[in-house]
Amino acid sequence: MTTAAVFGSTGAVGNGILSTLLASDAFASVKTISRRPLKHQSPKLEAREEVDSSKWSGMISTLSPKPSAVFNAVGTMRAQAGGLQNQWKIDHDLCIETAKAAKEAGVKTYVFVSSAGVRSLVGRYLPYSRMKIGVEDAIKELNFEHAIIVRPGMVLGERDIPKAPFLEKSIGSLHKISPAFQDMIGQDQTIIGRAAVAAVCLAHEGKAPSKYWVLEQADIVKYGRDEWKE
Repeated sequence: MTTAAVFGSTGAVGNGILSTLLASDAFASVKTISRRPLKHQSPKLEAREEVDSSKWSGMISTLSPKPSAVFNAVGTMRAQAGGLQNQWKIDHDLCIETAKAAKEAGVKTYVFVSSAGVRSLVGRYLPYSRMKIGVEDAIKELNFEHAIIVRPGMVLGERDIPKAPFLEKSIGSLHKISPAFQDMIGQDQTIIGRAAVAAVCLAHEGKAPSKYWVLEQADIVKYGRDEWKE
């Protein structure tokens, strides 16, 4: 059994990752660092609150036992952040800072939740995609023992603040008509969380297909639903 740390645990995907980790026998303890208190309670959970996110990277080296895997599901919306510049500080700068700190702390496996289509012909030029691409590239350059990039489509499921309520509800209902079509567009936060955790377990077992492993939407469905075992 091992220890994991989660950033972004109060968000939709981060919550899915945290729930999966707490239910998994593969992880003896789970650490979180977040601005807000968590709803989860577990004997193996150590939740730290720090409203100043600039301090998060420095807190990684203080975690004990040292995590062998760090999950980063940090993300915000431009409106919530107060503009593109502030969003960049969170979705780009903060994510790179925590990745660098994790590497310095001796973390073996780093998981970053990115987004589908960020490297597409058109999508790669959008500000949101440039943030994600910048973090992905920085993680690759850090040369972790294992780096896992998770690229979900639209994140489905309950969340405190829906990004696009009508669209999310519409796509979330597509499984009634065509589950395969829905899988191509969006995935439930629980499935994404399971896929991220499953990938780490496979990496620790020496079964990852590569040192730098990208999970696209089909991989998320495969590992988080079709091949998932409770």
